[in-house]
Amino acid sequence: MSKHVAVLMGGWSSEREVSLNSGNACAKALESVGYRVTRVDVDRNISARLGEMRPDVAFNALHGPTGEDGTIQGILEVLRIPYTHSGVLASALAMNKVMAKTIMAAAGVPVPKGMVVNRFDAARTHMLTPPYVLKPIAEGSSYGVFIVTGDQPHPPQELTREDWKYGDEILAESFVGGRELTCAVMGDRALDVIDIRAADGGWYDYNAKYAKGGSIHILPAKIKENIYLTIQQLSLRAHKALGCRGVSRSDFRYDDGPGGTGELVVLEVNTQPGMTETSLVPELAAYAGFSFGELVRWMVEDASCDR
Repeated sequence: MSKHVAVLMGGWSSEREVSLNSGNACAKALESVGYRVTRVDVDRNISARLGEMRPDVAFNALHGPTGEDGTIQGILEVLRIPYTHSGVLASALAMNKVMAKTIMAAAGVPVPKGMVVNRFDAARTHMLTPPYVLKPIAEGSSYGVFIVTGDQPHPPQELTREDWKYGDEILAESFVGGRELTCAVMGDRALDVIDIRAADGGWYDYNAKYAKGGSIHILPAKIKENIYLTIQQLSLRAHKALGCRGVSRSDFRYDDGPGGTGELVVLEVNTQPGMTETSLVPELAAYAGFSFGELVRWMVEDASCDR
């Protein structure tokens, strides 16, 4: 009898739509390789619903707070339902960009210089010498991110809006120019490296991530072999330092352009990376020889409690 897999998707974070896309794509792929699948649009009654359902495995396709920060993982641990991706602590640490940077830096993973600031202070005066980045401490998909350049007379005033929902404490980081690179880890193996370019020539924002034709992926990235290997090594080191399990994806900046500094930094580790067929991790897995169906099957068979 095939395993019953509950695909957890949706939820109520800013990334709800992204999660629904990931969840539906994964559910379809899981059905195609023989699992019995229930699609679960997660609400605040999820504990009772899963308690009644008792699936063999929970496939976590949630993105953002609750799904990616250790909350849903804690519920699944209490219910003793095996689940995919990282456990409670790794999820919480990776989601909090400040904690993640501290741990990665201690493990020898280079990260951008930065500091935690109050959003109202950051709206009043430049916290760092431009160019720099302002971002929420615990969000994904580029929500609430601003790149502040030297030709802007003052910091972004959107930070003072009454409907700002990303917390009063934000992260100010020095901006590292150059390429946007990403590398996935699958179990204990680093996959290849993609060079991501926004199709409009701008930065890799929400539109570039999710709009059709919004970005151009160059796989494998055309960079020096020693840098390529370093990125793979750093991805695996960051994954292990944070205690990640299953699949993760590390995002890098590499300033190798004309007049560039050669700086290579890890921006963040995603414990719940996008999982549509055109997302970065499935693309990297396909390059390594895993079809989308084989990838999600591997994730289900890797699922456990006590992650």
